Amino acid sequence: MKHSILLHERGDDVGVAVADLKKGSTAGAVTLEGRSAGSVKLLHNVPLGHKVAMRPLAKDAAVLKYGRPVGKAVQDIPRGAHVHTHNMKTLRWMV
Repeated sequence: MKHSILLHERGDDVGVAVADLKKGSTAGAVTLEGRSAGSVKLLHNVPLGHKVAMRPLAKDAAVLKYGRPVGKAVQDIPRGAHVHTHNMKTLRWMV
């Protein structure tokens, strides 16, 4: 299986697409160290550089990337979903 999702930390909720990913395909994930982090079936097309949910996230849950919270889910996000501004609010602008 081709690895096309990169996780910064093994426990991250989201990984980054390292290529354009197609809905319905299964994408493998690896950590920065090259260790396998499983795979996920994609529920949506995910453009290069965008986030993919590696596990289901409930509305209002913190979203972990880089091993720390980077946002909050503004709706339930299923595993394999495209994670972006339509379903996550970044913590960068929250005060």
